Formats: sequence, C-alpha cells, structure tokens
Amino acid sequence: MAGNERHLKRSMGVWTGISIVIGTVIGSGIFFKQGQVLETAGSTTGALWAWIAGGVVTLAAGLTISEIGAHIPQTGGIYIYMEKLYGKFWGFLTGWTQVVVYAPAIVASISAYFAYLFANFFGLPESSVVWIGLAALILVTAMNSLDNRIASMFQVATTSIKLIPIAVLMVFGLFFGKADALGQTVSQLSSTATGNFGMAVLATLFAYDGWATLTNLGGELKDPRRNIPRSIIWGVLIVMIAYVGVSYGVYRAMPADQIVKLGNNVTFEVAKSAFGELGGRLLSVGILVSMAGTLNGKMLAFPRMVYAMSHDGVLPKFLGTLNKAQAPVGALWTTAVLAGALMFTSKADWLSDMAVFVIWLFYTATFFGIFILRARNKKAGLEKDPEVFSVPLFPFIPLVAILGALFILVNTLISSFTMVLISFIFVGVGVPVYLYYKNKQ
Repeated sequence: MAGNERHLKRSMGVWTGISIVIGTVIGSGIFFKQGQVLETAGSTTGALWAWIAGGVVTLAAGLTISEIGAHIPQTGGIYIYMEKLYGKFWGFLTGWTQVVVYAPAIVASISAYFAYLFANFFGLPESSVVWIGLAALILVTAMNSLDNRIASMFQVATTSIKLIPIAVLMVFGLFFGKADALGQTVSQLSSTATGNFGMAVLATLFAYDGWATLTNLGGELKDPRRNIPRSIIWGVLIVMIAYVGVSYGVYRAMPADQIVKLGNNVTFEVAKSAFGELGGRLLSVGILVSMAGTLNGKMLAFPRMVYAMSHDGVLPKFLGTLNKAQAPVGALWTTAVLAGALMFTSKADWLSDMAVFVIWLFYTATFFGIFILRARNKKAGLEKDPEVFSVPLFPFIPLVAILGALFILVNTLISSFTMVLISFIFVGVGVPVYLYYKNKQ
C-alpha cells in the first residue's frame, strides 16, 4: 500500500471534499426511508426529530473520527484506525465485517431501492424488482471493471444531477403542500407503528451513511488535516438541511397515512401529484440517476478494501486480482455476488438496517479510541500539534457520538433481536478466518 500512496496526487481541495461527502451520502435513503422513519417514529414531528438526531449523531461521529484520522494519516479508514488502536485482531474483524456484511448489504439495498422505483416508473410487476436490481448491479460492476476514468466520469455526472430532485421536493412541499407537516400521528394506522425513536434514528442513519468514505482519501486531499474535518462538517450540515427539508416537504405534500401506505413508492407519488404524470416521471428519472450514482460510488469504494485486505494476506489471493484496466475485478465481482445473493434472501429495509447496525458497532469502538489516542500521546509526552485537527468541545462531542451510537445499538438490540443475532453470527465467523490466516502467515 505504501508504494501506491507515493503516487497519490494531492489535487483535491475543500470544495471537492464537500462534494464527495454530499455525493456519497445522498442516494436512495432520503427517497425510500420516508415511510419507514415516519411509521417507526409514530408521528411526523417525531420523524423530523429523528432526521435531525441522525444528522447530529453523524456530525459528532465525523468530527471524532476526523481527529483520529489526523493522527493516523494512513489509507484504509476505520480498518486501519481499529488496528492501530486495538490491535490486528480488531482491525481484521472491522475489515471482515465491512467485506462480508456491510458492503454487500448496502449495495444490495441500494440496488433494490433503485429497482423499486424503476419498476414503478415503467409499471412493471413487483416480482420483477429483484431481477431489475440484479441487472443494475451487474451493469455497474461491469462499468467499474473498465478503466476507472469511466466510473469516475459517471460519478461526477450523477452527483451534479442528484440535488435537482431534492430541491424540487423541498420547494414544492414548503410552498404548495397542504397537509400539516407537524403533529400528525400514524400509530393508529399500522400494527407495526411502534413509536420507537431509536429505531427511527437508525433508519435515518442509512440515508446519512457514506460520510466515512472521505477518510480513505487523505492522500489525495490538499492539507487533509484541515480539509477532511471541514469537508465532513459542511458536507453533513448541507445533507442534514436537505434531508429535513425533503422530509418536511413530503409531510406537507401528503397526509401521514398515505405516506406509510405507499412505502417505497411515496416519492414517485408525491412527484406525480405535484407536477402531473410527465413532471413526476421527469423527477423520478432524476432520483433514479441519483441512486445509480450512489450505487456506482459504493462499487468504486468498497472493493478497494477487499483488495487491500487480500494484499495484507488476510483474505484469499484471488480477491487481489487486477485486470488489464487495473481494476480490482476479483474484489469487485465477489462484492457483487454477495450483494446479489442478499437481494434474493432479504428485503431492502432489513438489509439497510443490518448494515447500519454492524458498522456502527465498530464506529462506536472507534469513538472510544479518541480517549485512548489522547492518553497514549500524553503518556508519550507528545505536545499538541496546532496543525493537527482536534475535535472541538472535547470531550462533549465524542460523548455525543458515543451516547448516540449506544442509544441506537441498544434500541436495535431490543427491537430487532433476530437481526442483531444474525449480524453477530456474520461477524463471529471472522474469528476462525482470522486465526486461519494468522497461523498461515
């Protein structure tokens, strides 16, 4: 990895960093989690607070990890941070979880959400959704198997388009919506409406997921010790404003009972009712492009960790295979196969919740690491470098991240024990795998 890092070009400024955060985060979640968040929270007011709470926790998390990243300026994100803070075993388990659970589940859920809207757009039966999602996944994976400039250009184009449907939904809801955005209750509408604020926040965190991807680009950002935290702060703030604005707009545009009943189709129906059949379809095209860009971004980023772990000698060698275009095809297609298999076994909402739960287990451990890191530096007699980013309002902000994460994890444990158990089984399988490769080495 070190040899590759010497060739990284520091050409990205803070605006590029902000664009990466926004482009990676905004995808399918804001368009497909409206019904789930509203139903789980139990009211429109509770749902809006869930979107705000998810943003606050995400911002605190990003600030905390920014300081850790400034002190450990190596490519690999939390995979490297966990190894440096807790040892090789926990580093491997973090990477393993991302490779076999988090990445495939996120990719599968985004593919499925894309397929839901695609099927609705063309009036196709629900039975076709899984096949549409699989086709989209194969096409994106094939594109990423070519010269990486093709996937990069596609990412730039889709990122510039994806803010259009968000702005349109916000403006329509704010100025033309007729429903009461606050105070509507949905507890009487469905037997599954729980009023569980923690699970509602967990659902929003899928929509906020992706901010940590920027920590893998330290070698390509100008002055990363300053620009990574700046990019995360402004990027997450912009995303949070957009998400709360869209949610408020949707609640203004349509009564709560309709939002819950429509589920994954709510944004399409809001667009159609707002702008007619043609306008609704044009807006839906923008949303489809947004989701395609997010899927592409995930397939750009996730296989690189699989590739890196293969070259570290802790995963099979074929996962480190490159083709003539220098694309990590072994890691790419393995991620696609795992994601495709998950699409046939589970629903998108369940997969996205599981992915968020498992990654936040390791995020939480990383947040605690900031106290370990500061204690180590103090013990070693290292003076604080003013050029290295320090999280403001320490220890308040790291504690917000930790408490928010624990609140979500405990709520998930209580509300979705089966999902938690399955998640731990997947993570636990990594233990014998680690022991196997440790003995092999």
